[in-house]
Amino acid sequence: MTAYTTLERAADTTTQGASTSGDTGLLILRLVFGLLFAAHGAQKLFGWFGGEGLAANNAGFEKMGFEPGSVFGTVAGLSEFVGGLLLALGAFTPLAAAIVLGTGIVIVDTGFSKGLLGGYEMGLLFAVVALAVAFTGPGRFSVDNGRPWARTGLTWGAISVVTAVVAALVTLVGKAVL
Repeated sequence: MTAYTTLERAADTTTQGASTSGDTGLLILRLVFGLLFAAHGAQKLFGWFGGEGLAANNAGFEKMGFEPGSVFGTVAGLSEFVGGLLLALGAFTPLAAAIVLGTGIVIVDTGFSKGLLGGYEMGLLFAVVALAVAFTGPGRFSVDNGRPWARTGLTWGAISVVTAVVAALVTLVGKAVL
């Protein structure tokens, strides 16, 4: 017979409840944020949800100084669409977080001259959510959960951040040079 006391059982139940609550919160965050982010990409790529579509998107990118607009605009749309869907599903989460974080960094840079409100706040919000998910992981209610490829924790969060920063810098240097 084990010495598994009532207090130990109560502690296990509390921990399990907190874990389920946290996983549920992460699921809600990932689904709402990820699907909205993907919808922004769908507007750019396909003209869905009231978007202007790829040609107008690419022309807009050229007006913002991202030339060739066909490359930068398409990559931005794909980043938002694919990154958002991966994040919503909780699939390949470190990569998904890096894609969204990198996109957020570029949006912050692009809107920085306009100030926080009306300028770069959306990019900052995108970046902060991606940063949080990069370090917490997707939770139990995700495609990654229990899969051999699942990677979470401080190291993988840091890898996501480094990957995002490098990708954003490559994009911004490309904008300045091309």
